[in-house]
Amino acid sequence: MNAHDSDRMAEVLESHGWTATHSASDADLIVLNTCSVREKAEQKLRSEVGKLAPLKARNPGVVLAVAGCVAQQEGEKLLARARHLDLVIGPDNIAELPALVVEQMAGAPPRARTVFDIDAPRFLAAAPRAGKAPVSAYVTTMKGCDERCSFCIVPYTRGPERYRPSREIVGEIARWVDAGAREITLLGQTVDSFRDAELPSPASDDPDESQFPELLRRIARAVPGLKRLRYASPHPRHATESLARVHAQLDVLAHHVHLPVQSGSDRILKRMIRRTTHAEYLARARRLLAARADMTMSTDIIVGFPGETDRDFEATLDLVREVGFTGLFGFKYSPRPFAPSLKLTDDVPEETKSERLARLFDLAEGQTRAHLATLVGTTQHVLVEGASKALAGRRLVEGRTHRNEIVHVEEPEGRAIIGEIVDVEIVRANKHSLVGIPTAAALEALPRADGRAAPNRHRRMLPLLSGS
Repeated sequence: MNAHDSDRMAEVLESHGWTATHSASDADLIVLNTCSVREKAEQKLRSEVGKLAPLKARNPGVVLAVAGCVAQQEGEKLLARARHLDLVIGPDNIAELPALVVEQMAGAPPRARTVFDIDAPRFLAAAPRAGKAPVSAYVTTMKGCDERCSFCIVPYTRGPERYRPSREIVGEIARWVDAGAREITLLGQTVDSFRDAELPSPASDDPDESQFPELLRRIARAVPGLKRLRYASPHPRHATESLARVHAQLDVLAHHVHLPVQSGSDRILKRMIRRTTHAEYLARARRLLAARADMTMSTDIIVGFPGETDRDFEATLDLVREVGFTGLFGFKYSPRPFAPSLKLTDDVPEETKSERLARLFDLAEGQTRAHLATLVGTTQHVLVEGASKALAGRRLVEGRTHRNEIVHVEEPEGRAIIGEIVDVEIVRANKHSLVGIPTAAALEALPRADGRAAPNRHRRMLPLLSGS
């Protein structure tokens, strides 16, 4: 979401005549876009703001701004702590950024603008340019969150749930595809809680049912040129039978879901106010996994939540094994301002949190390696997204399968491969990724880098033999 917001800020500024620079010393405006979901991000902000103080002293005319969730959370406090800051702007005030900067340049005093647009929600639409679109683009469907998980600050920094009209979502996706994007990721704090009066009502009377499956169907019908569709991040409460059904029906949907669980212990889930149990999550996860024969799933987990015992943590490890996650993001609990969990005692020692996180990663990485090993010798459809780092002197590109595995491919000489969906034979599994070579048929089908049609021949690509 923050990457998406940064892109929209850049577009808003460019539409008012600004241009980007890679040098802070050349800049008239520096914006730090922030996240406050975890404490480490706030620590990074404090460090970066401090580093800008000498620059401001040398060049008093440069406008220094902090945007995003920390800006929303702290507001005027940020200006009081960092006297060299000029502007603090919340996520809902991005459209006002150019005007606010002009005010600062005209000599206005430092200002915090952090007002939610609850009564009249505004969603900044992307303005993609033909030939300039990334292979994979983000499109926001909603903002805010109504879940009130006890560890989470998002409802405070992003406000209550507000949904974007589906016609706007579809229109932006169509523009991205027309500009050259091949894949879209739908964004929302609880993306699968989506509501829109223009869409058909849910067929089920399940209170957790939403219109998100209908949104996915509408996108698939209205934008047939879209090659892949992903979404992040759903809440397990809305991972209903209808969502599993639409995964089985729509080929454009990626065969992968990132479904945060946070804990496998019913006692801790209750303290987290997650509103699902171990058994309920497992049932919903298995239903989604059954939608496609090759479906995979990843998740988020917090270790060391207040009151977490060894038994609670073992229940989390059990759930990781039962679902068979092929990817996992793990974090140590850290208290967040305004989060309800502040009322709980942070009683799990830091060394225990570290030990549990290490055990969690060991288990998860073992499952990832085992999964990747099963793909060696198979042919995978890889959407090539861009350049990878050089390995042993060879030029590499990388992309992802329709599940979510990263695949490194040697770039074929004279062929335009970025943005193409290529059949790739997997020749090796690394710790977190795969290495492959395009099939002979894929090479023949690739367009020439000079724009001419591909000849009826191919050059054999050799597997990479070194590096990880």
